[in-house]
Amino acid sequence: MDAIGLGGIDLYLFANGKRYEIRDAKKLRGALKKTPIVDGSGLKDTLERETVRYLTEKVGLSLKDKKVLMTSAVDRFGMAEALDAAGCKITFGDLIFGLNLPLPIRSLSAFSVVASMLLPIVVRMPFKMLYPTGEKQEKEPNVKYVKYYDEADIIAGDYLFIRKYMPQNMEGKLILTNTITSEDVEDLKSRRVKLLVTTTPEFQGRSFGTNVMEATMVAILGKRVEEIRSEDYLELLNKLNFKPRIIKFN
Repeated sequence: MDAIGLGGIDLYLFANGKRYEIRDAKKLRGALKKTPIVDGSGLKDTLERETVRYLTEKVGLSLKDKKVLMTSAVDRFGMAEALDAAGCKITFGDLIFGLNLPLPIRSLSAFSVVASMLLPIVVRMPFKMLYPTGEKQEKEPNVKYVKYYDEADIIAGDYLFIRKYMPQNMEGKLILTNTITSEDVEDLKSRRVKLLVTTTPEFQGRSFGTNVMEATMVAILGKRVEEIRSEDYLELLNKLNFKPRIIKFN
């Protein structure tokens, strides 16, 4: 194989420019001796920053002072930084969605402190305790944290996390996410979502995860993963005319 895209689990979590390797993922990565393996995080950092820039500069969407519920920033730190730079008021839900603790974090600086303290411990936990796996991905949403959705204009982050506590009424909300199927699109429409933005375009009815896209790009670039820079991904994205998918409902 030229490259493997690891799905369903992250290799790394990020905060403050530092990378923390997840213990369970390290076991999987250790099984490979030659083939490069990626989880999408290398591309994600470039792609998701570009998506926010595209929405503001090309689409003309004003993000200043918009209230954002960021379900998890440790796996999308680039998106979180870009939204913060665009003037959004972000509620970081990492403790809520990852650890089921009703403790919202209301600023990027506070999130950075909390992440630096907890990530060395969190990455040693069994991954199934942090993220929906297997049959848990099919469970109906539990609306115990509906108030955080209600107060937000934009819900951003991993879609399984977004769906985890998603209320039936999502009228007027903007969803910024990825890895969406055609069934997910219909579900969001039924919940009266206003706008859906996926960071990767649609292929045959779904937007694939960044792990698939990053593996494809690693194979195209023909470089060692360690040698690939953000500029390499950005240049290839431009050559491919890679744009986010935007669906306006209702």
